[in-house]
Amino acid sequence: MDVVFGGGKFGLKAVKWLIDNKRDFVVIDSNEDCLVRRKLKEFDGKGEFLKGGVKELTEILLEKKPELVFPTAPIHLAAALVKEFHKMEEWDEKVNCILSGLPSKVIVSVGRGSVVVSYNRDATCLEDCSAPDICPVTKIKKPAPMYELVRFAVPDGFVIKSEYLEPGLGAIKGDLLRELLESVGDRIVVATACRCHGVVTSLKR
Repeated sequence: MDVVFGGGKFGLKAVKWLIDNKRDFVVIDSNEDCLVRRKLKEFDGKGEFLKGGVKELTEILLEKKPELVFPTAPIHLAAALVKEFHKMEEWDEKVNCILSGLPSKVIVSVGRGSVVVSYNRDATCLEDCSAPDICPVTKIKKPAPMYELVRFAVPDGFVIKSEYLEPGLGAIKGDLLRELLESVGDRIVVATACRCHGVVTSLKR
């Protein structure tokens, strides 16, 4: 079983991939009238919908042990899970340390204990990009996948790689998220990144 967190445009893309690959899934969104729930009626009863948020995802993650989680809502889902489960808050003082290990040309934004990074910082990505070594928008060759760059910047952090499934679609392995929830002390830096983009969040009790 897999989980799609977020019932918007990107959630719908994930749902279509799951149906094409004959996988059972549940979609979580706080909006009962979200795009995916409306579209599920067209898919002959495939998939389930659950109204909820991070709390509900945490329960499913630990009880149902989904194989894949699709983070299609506009939040850093791994960090949100840690905050919810361990009752933590942003650790702003750690941000300067994170920034010191990253090239300035990949930094998109900084704030609320998080750093957002991208190899295509100043332009819009192609909708179904295959994430090649040379960015099709900037025409610049990436020195390393973003998840490796983030691992270099935060060697003491918990870095989660988003698995590439098809152009424009990635997912996180559920066992990594469960391992994350079991690895938290008083302070943690958690990051999620694919080949091109990433977000790093520092948290403390």
